[in-house]
Amino acid sequence: VQLQASGGGLVQAGGSLRLFCAASGITFSNYGMGWFRQTPGKEREFVAGINWSGGVIKLRDSVKGRFTISRDNAKSTVSLQMNSLKPDDTAFYYCNADFADRRYWGKGTLVTVSS
Repeated sequence: VQLQASGGGLVQAGGSLRLFCAASGITFSNYGMGWFRQTPGKEREFVAGINWSGGVIKLRDSVKGRFTISRDNAKSTVSLQMNSLKPDDTAFYYCNADFADRRYWGKGTLVTVSS
């Protein structure tokens, strides 16, 4: 199973980035997908999640109105569009796949927002 995240980088406050996660080795359409983030010394926190069909979406309160999660089951990808970025959004962002008792994590992609 591989979850390959990409799209991180350095951006100024107020800017935008789009993260992508490409999945392989799983039946993608069975899995709920999510994005989490983590900064050094802190616990990993939930950012956004989308169910298998895309019909149910959950967002962390602090990103509502700024971030959008979407998925393409035909391409086995999930993306996170991040707008109006803030320095507090700086973190490693991790892609997650979740189904029944199976949970997989990808390697993080670093997002740095400068003030």
